[in-house]
Amino acid sequence: MTLRLVYRFACLMLGWLRLLARSSAAKDVEILVLRHQLAVLQRSSPKPAFSRGDRAVLAALLRPLSKRHRSTLKLLVTPRTVLRWHARLVAKKWTYPHRGPGRPAKPEALRALVLRLARENDGWGYRRIHGELLNLGWKVAASTVWEILQRAGVDPAPRRADRSWAKFLTAQAQGILAVDVFHVDTVFLRRLFVLFFIEHGTRRVHIAGVTRNVTAEWATQQARNLLMNLDHTRTTGIRYLIRDNADYFTEGFDAVFTAVGARVVPILPGVPRMNAIAERWVGSCRREATDRALITGERHLRLVVDEYATHHNEHRPHRSLGQRCPDGVDAPEPPAADDPSRVIRRDRLGGLIHEYAQVA
Repeated sequence: MTLRLVYRFACLMLGWLRLLARSSAAKDVEILVLRHQLAVLQRSSPKPAFSRGDRAVLAALLRPLSKRHRSTLKLLVTPRTVLRWHARLVAKKWTYPHRGPGRPAKPEALRALVLRLARENDGWGYRRIHGELLNLGWKVAASTVWEILQRAGVDPAPRRADRSWAKFLTAQAQGILAVDVFHVDTVFLRRLFVLFFIEHGTRRVHIAGVTRNVTAEWATQQARNLLMNLDHTRTTGIRYLIRDNADYFTEGFDAVFTAVGARVVPILPGVPRMNAIAERWVGSCRREATDRALITGERHLRLVVDEYATHHNEHRPHRSLGQRCPDGVDAPEPPAADDPSRVIRRDRLGGLIHEYAQVA
């Protein structure tokens, strides 16, 4: 503001110096013209608006004039108006910014963080979120967290928590093993059965066996073989086994897994989605392999499902794994491709499945 006033007064001084070189007659004519323009402006409506600089200049120019001279001048404003401008300027200098009643508004970053913690942790109440904020360096009261959640329409933790089966599977995926059996009809109209296991966390498939007749003893022995083939870390990491209610899944079959600390979870009748991951693999195996080939016998079916399981574990991308294969979750990112000719194709199952890889 001070620099603007100095600049405006400097311009006025230069203008006054230019007036010294002009004749008195020219100045009188200019004064008459200006007075006439003032008369026109006074009759016009609405009245012209004054900026802060205009008000400061008028106040400074009128100050050295006597009261009698100020009363004879034709001004766009009255001297009383100028005094009111000055009183308003003084009041503005000593008036502090107005703040509404109540506490100041919460920072937007704090609000976003509180809502993020509530969204990512459905079992956390406002007290738990408050403790996490203190650990992150936010010095706020627990009532502040409660107020942010209430204004955002976030329900308390007990009503916000997701207790669905899908949420349970996602939280416990690393420790869940699912088992299922699907059938394939051969070219000679004989029905064969495939017993397989799938790990929820990695989506890795284990083909346990192929048989013409699934019995409780056979299924139990295949379960033992699976645990013997798995390493100790994977065996001890199994916390849940999901299976259906078929007759061949007996107490002896369940005892194989309860012996390693796993809990057997039978699916409810008429709810196949409880074993959705296994059912999804059955559909993929049928569409991509068994439904596209004429199976001649038990040995042929074993070769087909083993080859498809190898393709599934070592190459096939999965959306739940970030488009990685089960055996390549921890592998480094492949190098960026810049030449299409460096991609080679490898065939599986006689060309039913194609795999592509970069040339080293």
